[in-house]
Amino acid sequence: MTSRPKTPLLDTVKIPDDLRKLKQSQLRQLSDELRAEMIDAVGTTGGHLGSGLGVVELTTAIHYVFDTPTDKLVWDVGHQCYPHKILTGRRDRIRTLRQGGGLSGFTKRAESEYDPFGAAHSSTSISAALGFAMANKMQNRPGRGIAVIGDGAMSAGMAYEAMNNAEQAGNRLVVILNDNDMSIAPPVGGLSAYLARMVSSSEYLGLRSMASKIAKKLGRRVWGGLEKAEEYARGMATGGTLFEELGFYYVGPIDGHNLDHLIPVLENVRDSEQGPVLIHVVTQKGKGYAPAENSADKYHGVAKFDVVTGEQKKSKGGPPAYQNVFGETLAKLANDDPRICAITAAMPSGTGVDKFAKAHPDKAFDVGIAEQHGVTFAAGLAAEGMRPFAAIYSTFLQRAYDQVVHDVAIQNLPVRFAIDRAGLVGADGCTHAGSFDITYLATLPNMVVMAAADEAELAHMTYTAAEYDDGPIAFRYPRGAGTGVEIPETLEKLAIGKGRVVREGTKVAILSLGARLEEAKKAADQLEAKGLSTTVADMRFAKPLDTALIEKLMRSHEVVVTVEEGAVGGLGAHVLTFASDSGLTDGGLKVRTMRLPDLFQDHDDPAKQYDEAGLNAPHIVDTVLNALRHNSAGVEEARA
Repeated sequence: MTSRPKTPLLDTVKIPDDLRKLKQSQLRQLSDELRAEMIDAVGTTGGHLGSGLGVVELTTAIHYVFDTPTDKLVWDVGHQCYPHKILTGRRDRIRTLRQGGGLSGFTKRAESEYDPFGAAHSSTSISAALGFAMANKMQNRPGRGIAVIGDGAMSAGMAYEAMNNAEQAGNRLVVILNDNDMSIAPPVGGLSAYLARMVSSSEYLGLRSMASKIAKKLGRRVWGGLEKAEEYARGMATGGTLFEELGFYYVGPIDGHNLDHLIPVLENVRDSEQGPVLIHVVTQKGKGYAPAENSADKYHGVAKFDVVTGEQKKSKGGPPAYQNVFGETLAKLANDDPRICAITAAMPSGTGVDKFAKAHPDKAFDVGIAEQHGVTFAAGLAAEGMRPFAAIYSTFLQRAYDQVVHDVAIQNLPVRFAIDRAGLVGADGCTHAGSFDITYLATLPNMVVMAAADEAELAHMTYTAAEYDDGPIAFRYPRGAGTGVEIPETLEKLAIGKGRVVREGTKVAILSLGARLEEAKKAADQLEAKGLSTTVADMRFAKPLDTALIEKLMRSHEVVVTVEEGAVGGLGAHVLTFASDSGLTDGGLKVRTMRLPDLFQDHDDPAKQYDEAGLNAPHIVDTVLNALRHNSAGVEEARA
């Protein structure tokens, strides 16, 4: 006799209030359905898979026990928030993840009241949750701050800065450490689960409170000794001494996939007056989906895939990815230069440092999510004669700007910054876009800033940076595959501050910086078809400017247009400043700057993002024609 199939529970849960109406015994089935729904959705859209699979039970338990959205749940980074989105009224849109006009791949305040704080960079959750907790406490309103932070994010100093400041929040703050990689905990099993339930129970906490009051009456020395003895006894049993020293009451470790263990502990913490509390939960990335469990990276970020086989539908062949060009080039250079070393901040494969590390394991350093430390570490290496390359995404280098200024630029130390993900990045949206690095680096004295137009240029710039010892130097390059140009066997050491003319013309000059060069050449073709002779220059350097080339082109052309994949304040601003200071704009010259718009662009296909930004070939053509229409000398030619 076959058993009757279970009635789907996920269909009955639109928001957490619906979830809280279920019996605890039903949560296992709900979690299984939630996991299956997430796998199917990400198979359709691509995105971050392994981290979300690891927190299915934890997500279910948090929303079941706590009063969200009154209790503010903050997910660190947000890679793992897909199950949360499904349970908080967004299941009907979950297959629009990371698509234009669809759901963000991260938490986003504008998207839902259940996303109280947007995140896509790491280690911000405890600070934000503390802010929510203290705001409610000061206004005498209900509501906790609940931060869920991964063990990787705990490698960043900001997390500890927040914890060191958290004591005033008391039981208003709950931090859940999602330990899914570092194995910092002792083995999770029946004993640790029993200890976690015991030390979080009202009986234990009540007894502890009463004992502390008695001890305090006996004197500060007695109380201090007893407090330390109890703290270290629990620390030896559970591994939480570090967090106790930071003022947190530590509970754990707990099996994050066992709802019978999770629920009682979360309820004890919710109902206690002890705090702030750190709950140490151990989970497995990719849990419940064999292809992810068996993958080295636990399917952290995936393309669309076949749910049955797990096979990702990635395009095969084609040009190499920019980060791989960088990593492989640097590895070859290090074969002949023992001073070359590489630093990454928890992104070895994303930056290509994994390729370097494979060839030179003793000269590759992954500092964890600690960009500030990574940059100053590189400065120390440079000061002692090494040739360090700090390979960091543009958007993540922002986190270390003071170190770039104070520890590198002011001291004029030859740190090489390999800046990945320059420009717009598609599905990851504005939080990961490399929009500002030209501006925030080119404004610094001593800094050299390059931008690669293609993969061959990237290889040349990597070599140029390796050979440059006169101060800090940076080179930026986009996400994804290159243009398909051949990388020469012998690399060129570029002349610092010198661009190149890739097409000669007489009327219009397009000054391109970085990967918009192909669009600039297409625009030149279209302008030539209209009878407008066009020069295209690849400036290569945002700083120092090739002032000789700029002056030559401005004196010999009627319209000059700068094009860059960066915000205002970059190449265009520096060119205009030079032209103004040199009196080059005093005549009839028309100068126009094309750059990213003054807004944070939402996630979409990169080509559509650049179309929205107005940085594709047709936009360059329109900019030139509009400039000519405002120039009486060029009206007739523009109409022709």
